[in-house]
Amino acid sequence: MSSGTLPEGQVRAMFDRIAGVYDTMNSVMTAGMHHRWRRRAIDLARVGPDSKVLDVATGTGDLAIEAASRGAQVVGSDFSEGMLALARKKADQPRAGSRAAALPAGASIAFEQADALALPYPDNTFDAATVGFGARNFSDLQQGLREMTRVVRPGGRVVVLEITTPTHPPLSTFFSLWFDRVVPLVGRVAGDPDAYSYLPNSVKRFPGPEPLAATMERAGLGELRWILTAGGIIAIHAGVKGSVESSP
Repeated sequence: MSSGTLPEGQVRAMFDRIAGVYDTMNSVMTAGMHHRWRRRAIDLARVGPDSKVLDVATGTGDLAIEAASRGAQVVGSDFSEGMLALARKKADQPRAGSRAAALPAGASIAFEQADALALPYPDNTFDAATVGFGARNFSDLQQGLREMTRVVRPGGRVVVLEITTPTHPPLSTFFSLWFDRVVPLVGRVAGDPDAYSYLPNSVKRFPGPEPLAATMERAGLGELRWILTAGGIIAIHAGVKGSVESSP
């Protein structure tokens, strides 16, 4: 099952290219609310001191840093070395007031280059695996989710934070205007119109909440739950490895 709109090599090159403006663009496009959504995703991952967490498609590391702020030992992986360079800098030289500025004792973060479809970690290594705004870039969504499930211990959790397409007006009308018109325009101003045309296309191709839950179930997860927030624009899914019960 493919959710991407470009070959993997082109997507990697695109993220390397936009790494320098990625955080600024995220804040502009979400009015800064993406940090709140990441906190909710880590809440659903149920991690704390001594937890081992893998954050896949970590980008510039915000979700990994949020997990580490709970006391976890975190590995953030991504296929874009440009993104990872910024994540390492953010973790090593945190800005005043950032989540990385006051990590609890025992917490740690390491950033590593890895292919989400063939993760270089043994089975049953982590207590949780997360992905924030990256699953839609998997060239094979089910394989990416299967890999996340594989590296989580039995009873561990997999959490997916993604943009989803609202289906009812007026929010659906606003969403279409924002992603089809405003986001590409902002991308042109930022100097990379192709990247910010890719974003709305990847969102449109990504499965809605129920189909995504079904894909997660096929990957080996149960007890599936999801919440919709931001008026239905953001979906956060969580599943448990080795369990069979699923419901919204």
